[in-house]
Amino acid sequence: MKKLILASLAVLAFALGTPTASAHSFVTGSDPADGSQLAQGPEQVSISFNEVPQSQFATLNVVGPDGNMWSEGDPRVEGQSVVVDVRELGPAGDYTIAYRVTSADGHPISGTVGFTLTQAGAGMPGEAAAATASGDTVAASDADSGDGDGGIPLWPFLVGGGVVFAGGLAFTLRKPKDA
Repeated sequence: MKKLILASLAVLAFALGTPTASAHSFVTGSDPADGSQLAQGPEQVSISFNEVPQSQFATLNVVGPDGNMWSEGDPRVEGQSVVVDVRELGPAGDYTIAYRVTSADGHPISGTVGFTLTQAGAGMPGEAAAATASGDTVAASDADSGDGDGGIPLWPFLVGGGVVFAGGLAFTLRKPKDA
């Protein structure tokens, strides 16, 4: 019975000593707003988050109904937003803003928002866009770069925690030496 109580206390101590996971970033808005209808294309687009994303891993692309890139230059972090310039838009139709950022806790997040251009512009498109395995849209020249998600792997911490727990449990349940 004493061993069972000690084992239960060890499990409880391990569970209480484990820190809680912090919440990941999430989108709080976009400019233009998701689903908006525009007669004229914006000079830049932005995605806003609940916290400041890491600037070195931010991507933001605008892809038109023709499958071409309409964003121009590198994205930049401005406060809690990621911003990229947009060339003058061309064909009328649905435009997709694809983003991928690494949140402050190191977790990559990605997604899309969209807007509709109701009147065609005179702009010339950039290069063709390509979809990655994760569904992100990138410039075709960057599609096969092979970059990982940039996050810290979780499995070494889980394995290490399991080893520590097993060692503590084995120590607690060991038979005492005869004196």
